[in-house]
Amino acid sequence: MEWIINHIWVIPGLPLMAAGAIALMKREQRTLAASLALGGILLAFIGSVLAFWPTMAGSGHDAVWRHYQNHVWFQFGNYPLSIGWVLDPLAGCMLVMVTLVSGLIFVFSLGYMAEDSNFTRFFCFMSLFAAAMLGIVVANSLLLLFICWELVGLASYLLIGFWFHKPSAAEAARKAFLTTRIGDLGFLLGMVWLYARTGTLLFYDGGQGCLEAGALEGLVARATLGGLTLATCISLLIFCGAIGKSGQVPLHVWLPDAMEGPTPVSALIHAATMVAAGVFLMARIYPLLDADPAGVAGWSPAMVVVAWTGAITALMAAAIAVAQTDIKRILAYSTISQLGYMMMALGVGGYAAGMFHLLTHAFFKALLFLGAGSVIHGCHHEQDIRRLGGLRRHMPVTFATYAIGMMALAGVPLLFSGFWSKDEILHEAMAWPISRGPFFLGLAGAFLTAFYMTRQMVYVFAGDYRGQKQKLNHSDSSKGRRPNKLPHESPAVMTVPLIILAVGAVGLGFINTPFWPGFHRYLTGHEGEGVSTGTLGLMIVSGLIVGAGLGLGWVLYGRKPGRVLAATDPLEVIQPQGFRWLGQRLYWDEVYQRTVIAWTLAMGRVCDWIERNLWENAVAAVSQLTLGFSWASRLLDEYGINLGFDRVCDKIRLGGRRVSAMQNGQVQHYLRSLALALAALFLLLAWGGWR
Repeated sequence: MEWIINHIWVIPGLPLMAAGAIALMKREQRTLAASLALGGILLAFIGSVLAFWPTMAGSGHDAVWRHYQNHVWFQFGNYPLSIGWVLDPLAGCMLVMVTLVSGLIFVFSLGYMAEDSNFTRFFCFMSLFAAAMLGIVVANSLLLLFICWELVGLASYLLIGFWFHKPSAAEAARKAFLTTRIGDLGFLLGMVWLYARTGTLLFYDGGQGCLEAGALEGLVARATLGGLTLATCISLLIFCGAIGKSGQVPLHVWLPDAMEGPTPVSALIHAATMVAAGVFLMARIYPLLDADPAGVAGWSPAMVVVAWTGAITALMAAAIAVAQTDIKRILAYSTISQLGYMMMALGVGGYAAGMFHLLTHAFFKALLFLGAGSVIHGCHHEQDIRRLGGLRRHMPVTFATYAIGMMALAGVPLLFSGFWSKDEILHEAMAWPISRGPFFLGLAGAFLTAFYMTRQMVYVFAGDYRGQKQKLNHSDSSKGRRPNKLPHESPAVMTVPLIILAVGAVGLGFINTPFWPGFHRYLTGHEGEGVSTGTLGLMIVSGLIVGAGLGLGWVLYGRKPGRVLAATDPLEVIQPQGFRWLGQRLYWDEVYQRTVIAWTLAMGRVCDWIERNLWENAVAAVSQLTLGFSWASRLLDEYGINLGFDRVCDKIRLGGRRVSAMQNGQVQHYLRSLALALAALFLLLAWGGWR
């Protein structure tokens, strides 16, 4: 156990090595690829359990157990850049959750992807996805976390667009990648700013880390524009990255379209990896988020922004889910809504409540997505809930486990984990001194969650099967066979993970109840509030709200499902305009299409016109002018400088030749010249004397 604490990097390293090995394999090596992927995540799960144990034993009594190791990565000048690994209760519980849920999804994928020709490539990408998320969990450096963060984005792009032959899948992958990059730009700016002001990106470093008291005091002491402190500004920039990854308003639009990928991918994204990364990031930097006491009522302005963003997202996404007809898109909007609850919890000060809901949500949302995958597999890839129905008779295991996941998500009181985790968030929101707004938005979201999940359950499992039945052909009828087009239960390799997740969706809630707040004590090191009159009252109110949502859903859809579901949606009959708006997802995509995308395209056209009509002409003019100067230079060089220099050289050479002719070495020539010189001298003197 001591070894795994000192080598915590091995946990993300195992699935990463599996991904690398599978990448080198041939497409036909399906069994070996699956074995490596499952073996890597299984060993990572064993290591996570071993690492989890000391965090559980060491935390408590107002102290949080933490172990970290830092190493210099490289050095520029006098400034070393270090990265490291950390193991604490936050990392410990996340390691177990990610490896366990991912492992069950891997097992489910064996059945779901069995007929896919790119089976080997699928498990390579899935292993990379799990490794990147585990790297985020154990990183003790914001830089290392950001590197793994971008690897998560890459893996999601590869998996959402896994069926790249479908234009919708390729488009959804691009949309996810580009939308999350917008948020990541803010994350990057915040990280650079943090390093510029603290000189480190290590979270914990013997009192010198950016999340430790010395650095936080310096960040709070400095103010920027608008009087906001550095701690607030940096927190908000990093929160931009969490908005993108965790699908918060306004960067939520990519998450429903991510359903174009295989259903195990949807389960992995929505339960254990990508969207959980944003919430985990804000939980990891929670000391920085909560550092500034200068806001309203001593509350950090960054936390106020996080709380309201989460509350608005929770209600909006739940409302949109009410009018969706694709079984996976309903769950996608449900994920956005639940992530909103987690963000709201962090914003109102419920650090443990938000993380508790993250863990419970991972189990029941993985259960629901894999259950949806079982439905799609058993109904011959049908995803429209209006064409399903009656599956409780054809798929009893899927129905039973899906019902457990539905009740956990809806927050059915006492027995299901979603009730305990969501109720704790509402309790924290009710006690928030800034406003009761998030609390009431959370209650409304809880009502809508119970309503739309009842609607989905009735559409999918009640009444009679409404799918298209294949007609008998001549060969089938002649041989006495009937084509197998009715729904059928999925194989055990798919249903066993559903049963395990269903157990978690029920039992996990009891690790943190008002009567025994064990998870709160484990994560924070001190006891929770326990049971009070207000707590019991809120539990009753929450139970009534959920009951009202379930009841209204049953009244509208469940009383006579065979007759009701054959016609127009009852909610559409009651409120056609509102139903149409919700069915069109409040026109978020259309708004972006006509604003941001239209402006970007317009700017692109302007830049294209400028380049073609101004820059190209300017470049052509400059090039012609340059050519003119070059020709003029050539003429001047050849017919001016060169010609003049050549003529001078010729004259000098001629003169030299003539002078050299006088130096021929003949004595008589020299005497003749001397005689001529003497004669000339005599004549000169005589002429001078005569005058």
